[in-house]
Amino acid sequence: MQITPRATQIAKYRIEAIDLLKGVVMVIMALDHVRDYFHASAYTFDPADPLKTTLPLFFTRWITHFCAPAFSFLAGLSAYMAGRKKRTSELSYFLIKRGFWLLFLELTVVGFAWYFDVQFRTFGLLVIWSLGISMITLSAVIYLPRNGILIFCCALIFGHNLLDHIHSAGSFLWALLHEQRFVPLTEHTKLFVGYPIIPWIAVMALGYYFGGYYSSTYSPDNRRKIFNYIGGIALILFIVLRWTNWYGDPQPFKDYGDISKNIISFLNPTKYPPSLQYLLMTLGGTFLFLANSEKWKGVMVDFFCTFGRVPFFYYILHLYLIHITAMVFARLSGFSWGKMIFSTWITLDPHVKGYGYSIGTAYLVWAVLILFLYPICWWFDRYKQSHKENKWLSYL
Repeated sequence: MQITPRATQIAKYRIEAIDLLKGVVMVIMALDHVRDYFHASAYTFDPADPLKTTLPLFFTRWITHFCAPAFSFLAGLSAYMAGRKKRTSELSYFLIKRGFWLLFLELTVVGFAWYFDVQFRTFGLLVIWSLGISMITLSAVIYLPRNGILIFCCALIFGHNLLDHIHSAGSFLWALLHEQRFVPLTEHTKLFVGYPIIPWIAVMALGYYFGGYYSSTYSPDNRRKIFNYIGGIALILFIVLRWTNWYGDPQPFKDYGDISKNIISFLNPTKYPPSLQYLLMTLGGTFLFLANSEKWKGVMVDFFCTFGRVPFFYYILHLYLIHITAMVFARLSGFSWGKMIFSTWITLDPHVKGYGYSIGTAYLVWAVLILFLYPICWWFDRYKQSHKENKWLSYL
């Protein structure tokens, strides 16, 4: 298939494989969010529980495991590219501003999208918080020597599971650092630390380090070989560690004596916070995708790249659209639309038990929502490209 003139124009200024992976990640991510709001079992059991789930439901959840690590890595890679024509101090200031902007949005615009609760009884520190705090951290990490950045990343990614046995129920700081949980703020308000910052800050910094492989000193062929090698080694190491249960995950692989349950257990390393095994699996796939997609062209590439060029705009829009649609579906199924106003995390709210649709319906809703969002994102992408003088657009 021939590349379109539009894609050719953008390819002069961007690495299209990066936009492609961002777009794929954003589309897959929406599937997980649709499942949260629409699938009946989301309110009764964990889709990754080998004793209760099915393979189709598990793989619906599993494929979305790649989203947060890939996007955090790509955010660091993009930061490197954005800083190629800036002084280190300028890039650092940019990252600080962007990071605090994301933290503000997480606690306001994004938080409201998840819950639709005007009382804000739950504040969530989720993926946007993770990106924001990682950018603020990266603003300091970029002053390290190149090898120092790699050492920092490897120390956190490979070493943080040594902290798994440390628990401090009363420590707000430890929750922020390495333990997912709810933290009470007032009698009626709580904080949900969904994404503790270790090792997420290292994932973004790792992306920044590997941004250097997109400089003119590396040919696409050399970059492909290096990324294939790293991705392959990461996946082999994941298999070895997962099979032996030697290190790298607080939730070991368990043999259930059943092939389906064993597959689910093997492919379900810990995400909160992301274990070494989880990151080897997901970032290994990320490296392989980046290595082998640079020459991909065609209509579907352009389709996904459109989302990848406006990821944050898409992210905000898709959360509100999914939640509003869920309110409509709740009303159609005999539930009050008010049941879709949450005081806690969606799947933990007892008021919505009994609501929900089949996994097939969730997939259908997902596909329709993506097709609905595409022309809006296409328009916004064109608007951004033709109005580069508007600096505020970079924050969307």
